[in-house]
Amino acid sequence: MRNLLNFLIKYNYWFLFVMLEVASFILLFRFNNYQGSTFFTSTNAAAGKIYELRSSVTSYFYLKSANEELLDRNMMLEQQIAGLKKELRERGEDSLKVDSMFSTPLKGINLLKADVIDNSLTKAENFVTLDKGSSDGIRRDMGVIDRNGVVGVVCMTSPHYSLVIPLISSKSNVNCKLLRSGYFGPLKWEGGDSRYAFLNDLPRHAKFSLGDTVVTSGYSEIFPQGIMVGTVDHIGNSKDGLSYQLKIRLATDFGKLSNVRVIPVKFNKEQMFLKQMENKQ
Repeated sequence: MRNLLNFLIKYNYWFLFVMLEVASFILLFRFNNYQGSTFFTSTNAAAGKIYELRSSVTSYFYLKSANEELLDRNMMLEQQIAGLKKELRERGEDSLKVDSMFSTPLKGINLLKADVIDNSLTKAENFVTLDKGSSDGIRRDMGVIDRNGVVGVVCMTSPHYSLVIPLISSKSNVNCKLLRSGYFGPLKWEGGDSRYAFLNDLPRHAKFSLGDTVVTSGYSEIFPQGIMVGTVDHIGNSKDGLSYQLKIRLATDFGKLSNVRVIPVKFNKEQMFLKQMENKQ
């Protein structure tokens, strides 16, 4: 113990120097957007390689069970769709109308494939890291989905990796609506359980029930209308009591997030101008 104290006393200036340097770098990158972005870009490649290696090892062991689960889900959905189509036609619905009801909101969109190589669940500001970046066509403000529903929105890219703000982040704000009634509001995650988020600002005259489906509203260019988000699990009041707040069970299981798809977005000049004006306010 005495030798340790002597060592610390002898080199105390060096320890103080290192501590001050670390503190200065933390302050620099945390509170300056440009330096923070540069730091992310320069270090993301090395961190991404580590995440990618870890992800490839773990995903290999879960590949068989994931494929079996996907096959079972596809078979179940095909049976449900066939049954619904049969029932609608028996009720006299027009065949063209029936087919349009089952068309996917992503039809005609060339989705970009990516794999999740890092994912956090328990932080206030969770992030998802993808193994594809700007060189693969991924840009900021692109929507990300998996086979179950919405995952989040791309917030930052480097040439070979992307960072995504998922629904389970305090920074997430995706506009959603109730499929049956059409009422809409912002979806926010309030921490805690990664399986649930809250749909806010629904008017007092809105009609809905437990189990109602929640989808993307289509009121932004990030997500087309009608992509699955979750189902209503609990009906409550907002904090001010002036509107409803619905607890939504998310369709995406963020604990099993693996393969995702990125939705390309093409803004025209007017949309870009309006978006920039909105960000300045």
